[in-house]
Amino acid sequence: MTRSPLDPAAARRRYATLCALFWLPLGLAVAPLILLFTERGMSLAAIAGLFAVHSLTAAALELPTGGLSDVLGRRAVLAAAGLLDLAGLTLVALGTTAWPLAVGMALLGTGRALSSGPAEAWYVDTVRAHSGSGADLRTGLARGSSAISAALAAGTLLGGALPWLLGLGPGPGARLGEATSGLVPPLSLPLLLGAAVEVAFVLYVLTSLPEPPRPAATVRHVLRGVPAAVAGGLRLGSRDALVRRVLLSAGAAGGAVAAVELLTPRRAAALTGAAESGAVLFAALACAGFLCSALGSHLAPLAARLTGSGERAVLLALGAGAGGVFLLGATSAATGAAAPVLAATGYGLVYLGLGAAGPNENDVLHHRVPDAVRATALSVQSLATQLAGALSGLLAGALPPGPLPWLPAGAALLAGALLWARRGQRPGPAAREARSREPGEEPKTPGDRVAARR
Repeated sequence: MTRSPLDPAAARRRYATLCALFWLPLGLAVAPLILLFTERGMSLAAIAGLFAVHSLTAAALELPTGGLSDVLGRRAVLAAAGLLDLAGLTLVALGTTAWPLAVGMALLGTGRALSSGPAEAWYVDTVRAHSGSGADLRTGLARGSSAISAALAAGTLLGGALPWLLGLGPGPGARLGEATSGLVPPLSLPLLLGAAVEVAFVLYVLTSLPEPPRPAATVRHVLRGVPAAVAGGLRLGSRDALVRRVLLSAGAAGGAVAAVELLTPRRAAALTGAAESGAVLFAALACAGFLCSALGSHLAPLAARLTGSGERAVLLALGAGAGGVFLLGATSAATGAAAPVLAATGYGLVYLGLGAAGPNENDVLHHRVPDAVRATALSVQSLATQLAGALSGLLAGALPPGPLPWLPAGAALLAGALLWARRGQRPGPAAREARSREPGEEPKTPGDRVAARR
């Protein structure tokens, strides 16, 4: 007997839990990672190289791994992502030389690429299987995005506080280092805790994410199916104007976030007068930014209702984010008590706007994308974010200090907002399939066929 698909409320809960479990370990690593590399004897250039290994690995594998999810299934690929992150976090936590650390960062990059589409694709597939092609997706996408931001915020606080607490006095931190011959310093503990959370993530994926059975995948099937899924995902951007707007907006958002994350720590250190206290201030700002992003994601459905459509909500949200970047730039050379307050307001506005834009953009994307290339389309979106972020970081780092490095990021985000000033185009493939079926006709999408068999 075939199991009935999860109802949308249950799917939303499981999707939000999945997002939180996956991103909490990465949040735990935010605060201690660079300090841990420094303690291991890595120079600043070597640390930059390790982060480049992560970014380049993720970018190179984004499209193939998205296609893999469309061929093999969401659950298998998500479980593999969790296992790779488990191995990567363990290697980075315990590695003492460059090679193990580089392998660990590469494993984390591979896990990041594997995870970029399957969870959201599973949620959309499940809701559409239960409620059809016109199902409400925005509420669940907003809750998932809020869960990601909340997990990152909690992980950042815990990951920064745990080593500090262990280092107070001659207590557990010193005893831990002695017991492990220096292999596990206090800075490694957040990463090892994250590895333990990854075990819970994998178990949750395997036990709580039902999906319709897929044909048994042979090596030949995978080799044939993945390139076809990748090609289909790439064609979406060239054929559909709204999908193209989503991808360009993702690039604009990635460029803005990269510039903000690169430039803000320097400002925090300059404000406090020391690198260590600046790092503490930046950790607090990062946590506040994640919370603002969570709030923006939570408000995304309301923004769509108030503005009349998801597209207008994206326009408003990205415009607010661009205003936040420009405010950061305008206060970069200012002095006085008001400047830090205005800068903090701009920082929060960036993440609030991006948080509100994301679920509305992806709601548009999922109503334009067929089931067969859903995860691949999300991987294309993630790739656009990462590539634009890399270019924006290089540009911001090359420009002289002051307002100038902030301007390209703000301009890019404003341009991304203005893309949504135009009216929507004709319905996408998913909507056309739903509207073109006569009563009693066999559904054309895999999700609709599953629903019909129930």
